[in-house]
Amino acid sequence: MSESKRLFFAIEMPAPLQRQIVRWRADHFAPEAGRPVAGANLHLTLAFLGDVSDEKRQALATLAGRIRQPGFTLTLDDAGQWLRSRVVWLGTRQPPRGLLQLANMLRSQAARSGCYQSPQPFHPHITLLRDASHAVALPPPGFHWSFAVNEFALYESVFDRGRTRYTPLQRWTLGE
Repeated sequence: MSESKRLFFAIEMPAPLQRQIVRWRADHFAPEAGRPVAGANLHLTLAFLGDVSDEKRQALATLAGRIRQPGFTLTLDDAGQWLRSRVVWLGTRQPPRGLLQLANMLRSQAARSGCYQSPQPFHPHITLLRDASHAVALPPPGFHWSFAVNEFALYESVFDRGRTRYTPLQRWTLGE
């Protein structure tokens, strides 16, 4: 019996964009605002799967490979804080239809495969800070990054020596 892995589907941030966001975060949030997410871990989760067996992972990967939809452009121009989950996030004011479709397909496939899906509506975001237990001052509007999304990936979340690392296991290209 193979051990289960903690998995999620996500959109990867291009490395230059990761660096820009890390610099922007350092310029706009005080060190005591929260624990910064490592630049290499910045991503937009499409569907969280939880602890998944190898057999279920293969089934979900097969379903993901059947998704046919065009790529889209994602614009990051919104930020906020969820006090209950102690997270500061970067998001999009106008989520592209392609993003919502992709997330809905992956979330419904995951649910049908027995992976619990939160009843909360999908809120596309990139976690910037964790353990943000107090309200933080959010940067004024006007920040804006856009990038083309042409693929999505299945990630494994590995907790190792006090750090969490997200490793892409498999990628799928978007396109007609």
